[in-house]
Amino acid sequence: MEDLGFLSVLIPLFIIVMAIITKDVVVSLLSGIFFGELVLHNFNPLIAMVELLEGIVKLFSEGWITKTLIFALLVGAIIKLISRSGGVDGFITYLSRKQKAIDSPKGAQFLAYFIGVIIFIESSITALVAGTVAKPLCDKNKVSREKLAFICDSTSSPVCSLFPFNAWGALLLGLIVVALNDNVIQGEGIPLLIESILYNFYSLIILVIVFLTILLDINIGPMKKAKPIPYVPTVVEEGKHRSIWVMVLPILVLIAMVPLSLYYTGKGDILAGSGSTSIFYATIGTLIFMYVYYITKGYMKHKEYFSGFYEGISDMIPIVLILLLAFFIGDIIKELGTAKYIATEVKAASIPLYLLPLLVFLIAALTAFSTGTSWGTFSIMMPIALGLAGTFDLNIALMIGAVVSGGIFGDHVSPISDTTIISSMATGCDHIEHVRTQMPYALIGAFVASLFYLLFGYLN
Repeated sequence: MEDLGFLSVLIPLFIIVMAIITKDVVVSLLSGIFFGELVLHNFNPLIAMVELLEGIVKLFSEGWITKTLIFALLVGAIIKLISRSGGVDGFITYLSRKQKAIDSPKGAQFLAYFIGVIIFIESSITALVAGTVAKPLCDKNKVSREKLAFICDSTSSPVCSLFPFNAWGALLLGLIVVALNDNVIQGEGIPLLIESILYNFYSLIILVIVFLTILLDINIGPMKKAKPIPYVPTVVEEGKHRSIWVMVLPILVLIAMVPLSLYYTGKGDILAGSGSTSIFYATIGTLIFMYVYYITKGYMKHKEYFSGFYEGISDMIPIVLILLLAFFIGDIIKELGTAKYIATEVKAASIPLYLLPLLVFLIAALTAFSTGTSWGTFSIMMPIALGLAGTFDLNIALMIGAVVSGGIFGDHVSPISDTTIISSMATGCDHIEHVRTQMPYALIGAFVASLFYLLFGYLN
């Protein structure tokens, strides 16, 4: 296909603007996909419509996409079953009686924050667990779902990118090793990856921003208007006391299953494991455990379990549709050559060397924002950044950090990002409201990160 130039960037931006204006993600994504198919097929509307429908079907041929979609559905079942069993209210009762410091607005938010920091294995699981555990406590203490979604989203991908001992680290290390093997740069893979953590400015800064936002109760922009949802306790039969473990044990099983699945799918190497397969296995394993645990303990009956199971799945269908279309638009953007156009423009521009780290950060952010994927951005931008570092003798770790930071920031503010969607899902927050209320905090973090890249670019 011929070079589309700026049009390749205009289409994803059109989707994002439409989503913000209409507040309807599905309509915006579908219109953007159709627009993209029109461009790709010489503006023939009939072919574009056929390709749109066929493209949705083709997505299910990708194993990781199908597993991710099923994971989202099963997560809805887990959340619903924990609530139906009385586990949520048992957890709230325990914290209300035993942990007064946590049963408060700040305590509920810090609970989500520290869960997000501690669970760094996989971003989807991080957001899911933090949102599920803290949501009822936030509702009880009149903390808005938007605030909770911001906390969960800001402690998922940013935290995972700061800890190299997970699938994120494996991907980044692989990209660095390729450049080393091709003699693009010199050094050792693991030391470079670890050193680059110090230059992952956006991830470090956003964690500080979230901490201060909770501590000082800072509400800016649309977050000022976010309203809490009243907490409605689950009706539990009189005399049936619910232990805290009714909620905690399934979540612990879910968390533990992820590294075990990564170890299994990686054939003994946890860093080589499949993230999509691991979270798929983890949710299935958790549901099996919940069935045995709840039935044998008398917390639910067989019919009640499957009633909650199906209801939870049905609750997630709108979210799964958004995820499916987000994956589709990623393929469309790849065909349009958006990333190639951005990379070509970067290479063609005559730019002072000290501006390169900042420029890499901004271009990576634009790429992730437009495509909704940080991992895809890493794969696109890392070879470019490392090539620039090797050619102009720049700080390699600084350039790696700029790519990672830019990818995380762009993914963080993109309404078509899977981690943004999952954070909305986990907290029960309207997706567009989550994007709107989170944006000012993320932009502040990106601005401060930009200053750091400008400073360190100049110093190096």
